[in-house]
Amino acid sequence: MKKLFPVILALIGLGGGLFAGQMLRSPPPEEAGAEQASAEAAPAEAEETVPAAAGAHADGPPPPYDPELKREYAKLDRQFIAPIVEHEEVSALLILTLSIEVDAGQTTVVFEREPKLRDRFLKVLFRHAQSGAFNGAFTAAPVMDDLRGSLLEAAQSVLGPMAHDVLVTDIIRQDL
Repeated sequence: MKKLFPVILALIGLGGGLFAGQMLRSPPPEEAGAEQASAEAAPAEAEETVPAAAGAHADGPPPPYDPELKREYAKLDRQFIAPIVEHEEVSALLILTLSIEVDAGQTTVVFEREPKLRDRFLKVLFRHAQSGAFNGAFTAAPVMDDLRGSLLEAAQSVLGPMAHDVLVTDIIRQDL
């Protein structure tokens, strides 16, 4: 019974976190579509204000904030869960919430391609978990930069150059 009690507490904590995440999530894509319709009605001049050199930062730090760039953030509704396996047993779960920075008016494309994005993101997360990147100081800057870079490559493989960044908005490691 003493060994079962921490597992029960962990599951209750995980369930409570998932419930809270569902309650605080962004509106469904149908509501976001109304916002995008107004963004698409903007003049074509807005598209010309985005410089061609303003791209992703996979090889270095992100560019400084530029209010002239027209970008939107597509928050993926469901969290990502990656098991961390040690000695052939699941020792922890990593739970992440991700958003993708895209060109203005392109969030509907993100939601249309979400199943493919989730598949690619999970491959990246599983690879990082298997390499031991989520052990120890998993939120250290070099580890997070590597993770963001890998996630951005995965996003660009599905979305193309419209994906400019992947933001890790929440990250939790739940030891079991």
